[in-house]
Amino acid sequence: MDFHTICVHGYRKKYDITGSITTPIFQTATFAHLSAGQSTGYDYSRMQNPSRESVERTIAALEEGGDAIAFATGMAAAACVLELFAPGDHIIASDDLYGGTYRLFHHIAMKNGLRFSFASTPDSIGAAITRATKAIFIETPTNPLMHVIDIAQTAALARAHGLLLIVDNTFLTPYCQKPLRLGADIALHSGTKYLGGHNDTLAGFLVLKDPALTEKLRFIAKTTGACLAPFDSFLIDRGVKTLAVRMERQQQSADKIARWLTTRAEVTAVHYPGLESHPEYEISRRQSSGFGAMISFAVRDGETARRLLERVRIIQYAESLGGVDSLVTYPMLQTHADVPEAERAAKGIDERLLRLSVGLESAEDLIDDLADALERKDMDGTKI
Repeated sequence: MDFHTICVHGYRKKYDITGSITTPIFQTATFAHLSAGQSTGYDYSRMQNPSRESVERTIAALEEGGDAIAFATGMAAAACVLELFAPGDHIIASDDLYGGTYRLFHHIAMKNGLRFSFASTPDSIGAAITRATKAIFIETPTNPLMHVIDIAQTAALARAHGLLLIVDNTFLTPYCQKPLRLGADIALHSGTKYLGGHNDTLAGFLVLKDPALTEKLRFIAKTTGACLAPFDSFLIDRGVKTLAVRMERQQQSADKIARWLTTRAEVTAVHYPGLESHPEYEISRRQSSGFGAMISFAVRDGETARRLLERVRIIQYAESLGGVDSLVTYPMLQTHADVPEAERAAKGIDERLLRLSVGLESAEDLIDDLADALERKDMDGTKI
């Protein structure tokens, strides 16, 4: 079945007899049993709920996985994965990570005895493997600097050493990239972002292809309890219906904006995998069907960055991404504030770096908004 059709119709199981086009919101904590030892298939909503089951099966189909598990947030999904490991186990992760993932690894997982190394390419990942290594965790493209890692090459490396490969696919979604098809064991999503698409709810997903691994993670999920609620499941289910058309339009606009940014004197660097100048452009072309709608760019100084944040009118200065509204984020103060300053500076996450999530507004209007915000103007509005 075509991707667009799966988005619209999803998991086609009908849960009632009314003919409802949408899956109903089963807003219940528990389910009655017919008699001792007999179940309807649903017992307690922490374990499973029809509203959540519907969206899980849809996301699994889009990612070409065997199953998906839905969580209250993307971070809850990542935390569940870490429960697969024991103290002393070693994980190799991308060296450019979302700040929340960095915080989870450094302040929770390390405290609990897990050890981490950080690498940026399959070669450097291979060099970091030890006898204690159990998994590789990568973002591609990375947040916020948009580095791209070869998933198939990393998957081959993982298989050769008996390691799990976990790929955060939040930025590109299964519309543009399918990590499981490329050899990953787990695809992770912050469903808050493109899957929901409207900046109105939080969610997270793990998509898997191995039944034994699925069983382990479902046990952890029901035990730790960070499940996606029925109403939030409905919102994600609704958002996914337009995922394909949103992603197509948003990445078309992002390409225009990224190329326009490269022409601006105020902009010193543009990080977008769809630009031929991007160092991993050919890897992106090989493993992805699109380049997504996330752009990071550096301006000439902190004053220019702050001026842009204060002056944008259509684009909103807010933390998050992937929705219909365009958002600009200041990673240094927002998404990556918990990364030590020296580490941020070494990566280029400094006072000059901005991250733009391109929404569904007119690309021309967004460009005009950025142009007005970048230009230096006197008190009367004239350019200086």
